[in-house]
Order: sequence, then structure tokens, then C-alpha cells
Amino acid sequence: MKKFLPLIIIGVVVFGLIKWGIGIHNTIIEKEGVAQAQWANVESSYQRRADLIPNLVSTVKGYAAHEKETLEGVINARAAATKPEINIGDGPLTAEKMAAFQKAQQGLSSALSRLLVTVEKYPDLKANQNFLELQSQLEGTENRINVERNRFNDLAGKYNIFIKQIPTNFIASFGGFEGMSLYKSDAGSENAPKVEF
Repeated sequence: MKKFLPLIIIGVVVFGLIKWGIGIHNTIIEKEGVAQAQWANVESSYQRRADLIPNLVSTVKGYAAHEKETLEGVINARAAATKPEINIGDGPLTAEKMAAFQKAQQGLSSALSRLLVTVEKYPDLKANQNFLELQSQLEGTENRINVERNRFNDLAGKYNIFIKQIPTNFIASFGGFEGMSLYKSDAGSENAPKVEF
């Protein structure tokens, strides 16, 4: 029995290390999955906004038919923001994919802003119940988008910290886990918008 004691001790240590490594690996997968699920919520919120836009454009079109350029700008920006190659999907959240997604969404936000400024010229439209309801839904969706992005950044940030901590970083690098890109504010958003009357 004494002869096998060192082998038993080595076996127990190896078993403990393997069990510990599997536990860390599973925790990394769980944190990554939770962050990716939250990213799906971000994309879902953006999809809701994209789905509201055709109704908004149709309502405005009836009142502001000669604002064709603005309306086409919104339609084109929506099309660019909903292209299949813009959606990140199930793959890793790389910095390049995140930048392309953000750029497309920023273009849509800018086009919507121009549309809403155009609406100011039409008092009848501003009083239209359909328009008011769509505008309210759009505002609520924008708030939802912000909340979902913040939740994603929180979860992705925790995941990034977890995979960089020692000794987890050894398991993460061995398993090929990479950090996730966070959603960043749009370029120029640190400047207050200019309001002119």
C-alpha cells in the first residue's frame, strides 16, 4: 500500500486540477453565453426601431410629400442598418464587427434625427395621432436600446475581466477564448448638439 501512496496522491492532485480547470472553463462559457444573449437583446431592440421606421415614414410621407430626399435618406439608412452582413449574429463580437454595426446604426440615428427636424415644419403632422404614437414608440425604443447596450457592456466587461485574471487567463488562452468588444459612444457624441431656430 505504501508503494502506491505516491501514485494515489499524484492521481488525486491531477484529478483535482482537471476538475478545477473544467470548472473554470465552464464558467467562462457561461459568462460568454450570457453576454452573447444580452447582445441579442441589443440587436432585437435595434430591430424594433427598424420595424417602426416604415410606418413613421409612411405617416410623414402623407404630409410632407415634397421632403422626398429626407424620406429616402431614412429608408436607405434603414436598409443599410439591417443588412445581414451588418448583424453580428452568433460569431465572436470582434472590434471590426462592432464598429460596422455601430456605424450603420449611427447613420440610421442621424437620418431619423433629420426626419424629426423636418416634421417640425408641419403642425398638422405633429398633431396627427398616428404620428404621435409612432414617435412615442420610437422614443421608448431608443431608451430600451440604451438600457440593453448598457447591460451588454456590463456583462461583456465582467467576462473580459474574468478571462484576464490569473489563473483563469491560462484556461482562457488554452481554450481560445477572446475578449469581447464593448459598445462605445458614437464619434462626436461628447459635443452638445446645436439647436438653431
